[in-house]
Amino acid sequence: MRNRAVLAIPVGVVVGILVGDWRVGVTAGVIAAILDTVYRARSNSTVPAWRRASIAERRTETQLRKLERNGYRTLHARAIPDSEAQIDHLVVGPTGVYAVDSEKWDKRLPVRVQMGKKLFHGPFDMKPRLTEAKWEASRASELISEAYGKEISVVPSLAIYGPPVPWKIMTIRGVDVYEGGRARKWITKRERALTKAEIDRLHDIAAQVLPARYGEG
Repeated sequence: MRNRAVLAIPVGVVVGILVGDWRVGVTAGVIAAILDTVYRARSNSTVPAWRRASIAERRTETQLRKLERNGYRTLHARAIPDSEAQIDHLVVGPTGVYAVDSEKWDKRLPVRVQMGKKLFHGPFDMKPRLTEAKWEASRASELISEAYGKEISVVPSLAIYGPPVPWKIMTIRGVDVYEGGRARKWITKRERALTKAEIDRLHDIAAQVLPARYGEG
């Protein structure tokens, strides 16, 4: 609030002097404060500023934040214990549990698939990335299920930003692959499977068994 006042008051005074009408100045100050509020809301991120390695993660996070009103809960940058692997976004909600890895790829290289089993980015075979994403989700599923006392499936995915993805959603080697902007739809266009109590418990368990890669603060 203090920062907005610091912005709004000078704007209001300057505009009021220039047009010779204090009411116009007040209006300009209010508009400046509103624009500042909107900008800060859009740019705010729960991913610590000092470790934002990829703008793709922030773009996915912006989408997932909109799901909170519908009962979804998200954990960001969660480590797989005893490994260097990381799930960029773990989502728990009415339709299930999801692992989303955000990928920023060179937009100059096309994304293509062969025989429904091989994913390429230009000349590069992305099998290792698919294998990693599938393993991350599988390991998360094992850890969460063990603590929960019931089998829980974590659905793996790659959200690709940069080059066009010439399909909506395609499952390749057990991993759902789609253009990054579809992350929210990918999660919500499924049947309801979990209650609020189950969502809250699974979220708390996931937070314990999948520690924050860079700390909670």
